[in-house]
Amino acid sequence: MPPVKSIYLASPLGFAESTRGYMADLVSRLRPIVTVLNPWDDTRFAADIERAPTIIDPAERRALLARINTGLGSKNAEAIREADGMVAVLDGIDVDSGTAAEIGYAYGLAKRIYGLRTDFRLTGENEVSVVNLQVRYFIDDSGGTLVTTADELVPLLRAWSNE
Repeated sequence: MPPVKSIYLASPLGFAESTRGYMADLVSRLRPIVTVLNPWDDTRFAADIERAPTIIDPAERRALLARINTGLGSKNAEAIREADGMVAVLDGIDVDSGTAAEIGYAYGLAKRIYGLRTDFRLTGENEVSVVNLQVRYFIDDSGGTLVTTADELVPLLRAWSNE
């Protein structure tokens, strides 16, 4: 039986070769439970992104980059609206700004948000804040929670998908 619910995977994992493998592993663990809407699967601008730095004319380069930015931002917002919930990867010295924005947008749309932070460093405002207090509030108040391993995340998503 195919998954009933869908999640938008908010993360910076696609930016670096060193984290793409983890993203692929995470997606493969989640796909049997939920439909994963992963913005990193959108490669329609890949050739333009590669070409942009080679464009000499600044106006032409900026116009192309603006078109790419608007296209990606619009598609990501659409996917967040389409999804039933969100899984947000919160690793790093601070939560990625794009991921934080996506969390805020999902919260504003009343989506369930699950945070995954495998990074042991504390990045919040005080000793009880694992991440930024506003990010944590949005996660908790959405009915989701923050976990530190994919092993913890999988059963939570399974239970949620059966609600």
